[in-house]
Amino acid sequence: MCGIVGYVGDEQALPVLLNGMQKLEYRGYDSSGVAVINGHMTVERKAGRIGELLEELEGTTIEGTTGIGHTRWATHGAPTDINAHPHRDCSGDLAVVHNGIIENHDVLRQRLTAEGHSFKSQTDTEVAVHLIESIIEEKKCSLKDAVLEAVNILEGAFALVCISIHEPDRIIVARQEPPIIVGASADAGLVGSDIPALLAYTRDVIPLDNYQVAEVMRGSVRVWGFDGVEVTPQTVHVEWDMDAAEKGGFEDFMLKEIYEQPEAVRNTMRGRIDDSGRVTLDEVSWTSEEIKAIDKIVVVACGTSYHAGMTAKHSIEHWTRIPVELDYASEFRYRDPVLNERSLVIGIGQSGETADTLAAMRFAREMGTKVVAITNVVGSSMTREADAVLFTHAGPEIGVAATKTFLAQLVAANIFALWLAQERGTMYGDKLAETVDAMRRLPEQIEETLLVQDSVLQAAKRYADARDFIFIGRGVGNAVALEGALKLKEISYIHAEGYAAGELKHGPIALIEDGVPVVAILTGEPLYEKMLSNVEEVRARGADTILIAHQGDERARALANELFEVPMTKPLLSPILDTIPLQMLSYFIAKEKGLP
Repeated sequence: MCGIVGYVGDEQALPVLLNGMQKLEYRGYDSSGVAVINGHMTVERKAGRIGELLEELEGTTIEGTTGIGHTRWATHGAPTDINAHPHRDCSGDLAVVHNGIIENHDVLRQRLTAEGHSFKSQTDTEVAVHLIESIIEEKKCSLKDAVLEAVNILEGAFALVCISIHEPDRIIVARQEPPIIVGASADAGLVGSDIPALLAYTRDVIPLDNYQVAEVMRGSVRVWGFDGVEVTPQTVHVEWDMDAAEKGGFEDFMLKEIYEQPEAVRNTMRGRIDDSGRVTLDEVSWTSEEIKAIDKIVVVACGTSYHAGMTAKHSIEHWTRIPVELDYASEFRYRDPVLNERSLVIGIGQSGETADTLAAMRFAREMGTKVVAITNVVGSSMTREADAVLFTHAGPEIGVAATKTFLAQLVAANIFALWLAQERGTMYGDKLAETVDAMRRLPEQIEETLLVQDSVLQAAKRYADARDFIFIGRGVGNAVALEGALKLKEISYIHAEGYAAGELKHGPIALIEDGVPVVAILTGEPLYEKMLSNVEEVRARGADTILIAHQGDERARALANELFEVPMTKPLLSPILDTIPLQMLSYFIAKEKGLP
């Protein structure tokens, strides 16, 4: 999500930090900042591009050989100067940068405020630096020992980097899930959230494992587990050039982001399902009476987000028994929709800036309707048009086609549907527990689904020259079919159409002829037999069938020219897995065609 750079050595730190931050611009960001030790802690932060930070620094001299830098993608608090990293403690002696989400920041903020700490930002990160300060004051301990204690208090996901004017010869780094890399040369110690930040200075790096703390100094790195036991770090030699490093070793950003989907889904769920299996949405502050008063929901979105809305309609209606309408945001205002104070409008959008979706949400608010936004971008226009916002926390998406943000939208929409059902009492006991458990397994099942790559690559080679594709599905599988067709058109420039499978006989079946690839989604249990009949129907007309089915489905295998197998999950959650092979198919066909 965010870019992190750290340097301690013989050179001036500021140019090293700025160079490393610029190497991480490809990750996407909305603000940036640096902290340098020069007898005291000098911090400069600026919302916007790094160029704006450079303008802020113009004419100033910041000397010092130890510092940290950060490019921020907002998750808590809007992208403003005051919310940009690094953050300082009350004394100004410590500075921290952070990537991730600290789930218990509210509880810790209240505790630390009661102790007399003063907060200046809305970020979860600032909680970490005040917590470390509090531990140092109480225990009179080193920065490393304070961080070791702090990481056992913090909950969530974090890559944390901290410096102190009292220990200017070292940088302390901690990892719990988000990746962080450290390294050392003869005259420097280095920290980076990604390899490009370090490549100019060393190719021998140490990727910290989960639950580790590192002390980085000139020429040396020491590593401890969160239990305080020192471990031997494992050094990796990097052969990548800069272009490959920016893409994490993948050939393209789209493929990289397809493989980032397990983490994107983890981040979307993080903090929203507690240990007891209860769904918690602190973002929504409605009373029980307001929740139970909702008698109609309308979902508005465009493009890929519209397909996420299709799955949301199924989940919300099935779990809450509230009727749901689905509208293209561009059409919503013009059909004179029936709305009132008991209605709820849900706007879905990756960027939070889609004009039609914003206009639809504004229209709904003018009608006195509650509005919820599902988006990936903190501080976007969509957040200002909503009564409540569910951020997907998928991180910036650089590839043209939505991949990880789409899966994150599916997860966020299902979490909202489960929460609504839980609060209204329409879903409880074993049924709720089983569905929550199925959601918790999704990140691992996505990782398992990614293993289908070789099968997809084989199919891509076989059908790269096809002129037309047909995608079919039923129920939530229809949304997957439409998304698969959109991705193929968008990435491979091949004509593709998605249809509800039951509609084939009403005209589209005339398009089926020998060799036309038909992609069918067979994972929707209640409609499985009907989908098999549709597959038989297109095969009888000469179609080649590319089937997405559950692992071990021999009936599907017998009918498939190509088969992509996915793990079993709850039917309403199946689009989260079924979509992945179709993302890969569009990508690999584009590569076979030599498209950029």
